[in-house]
Amino acid sequence: MAQPKITVLFYSTYGTNHKVALKAVEAAEAAGAEVRLRKIRETAPQEVIDGQDAWKAQQEQMADIPEASLDDMEWADGFFISAPTRFGVVASQVRSFIDTMGSLWQSGKLVNKTLTATTSTQTQHGGQETTFLSLYLTAMHWGCLIVTPAYADSIKFEDGGNPYGFSMAMGEWGETGEKSVAFQATRLVEVTKKIIG
Repeated sequence: MAQPKITVLFYSTYGTNHKVALKAVEAAEAAGAEVRLRKIRETAPQEVIDGQDAWKAQQEQMADIPEASLDDMEWADGFFISAPTRFGVVASQVRSFIDTMGSLWQSGKLVNKTLTATTSTQTQHGGQETTFLSLYLTAMHWGCLIVTPAYADSIKFEDGGNPYGFSMAMGEWGETGEKSVAFQATRLVEVTKKIIG
């Protein structure tokens, strides 16, 4: 069976989705995948970032991680996307990157690739599920095969129970979240292996 190639793609303002992405990389590699970790380019003005100590510190912490490119999307057999919710949809930085991908999806280069997602919000009911739906609708346009965690493992009854993907409110990251993300990343790799043969 071929080794699947997974791009773990994330955007993180204060570090939550960065932590999720790192756990996803660890689990995907343990499941037998070749993995690229890529951050989505920041589009907020630097002076705004510099005005918030936590945001600036997080930017510095991620400085050595390469920015996502179209090559990273074409290279992969599957995608693990981790991004925060903004007003019920994915953060604008993520949408901005997606909007650069026209040449890939129009030429069919994203068809039959797998995709799963995670998200975070400031509050428990901050639009997590609508964020998943908006990302997965985009994936449908690309021709991707959506791989949710569903309720395929008992961890989903411990982590808040979102069948679309791991989601959390601010401050909820911990051992249960790590297990949930590891399960979701492993499931993505296992399904991708079946797709690519």
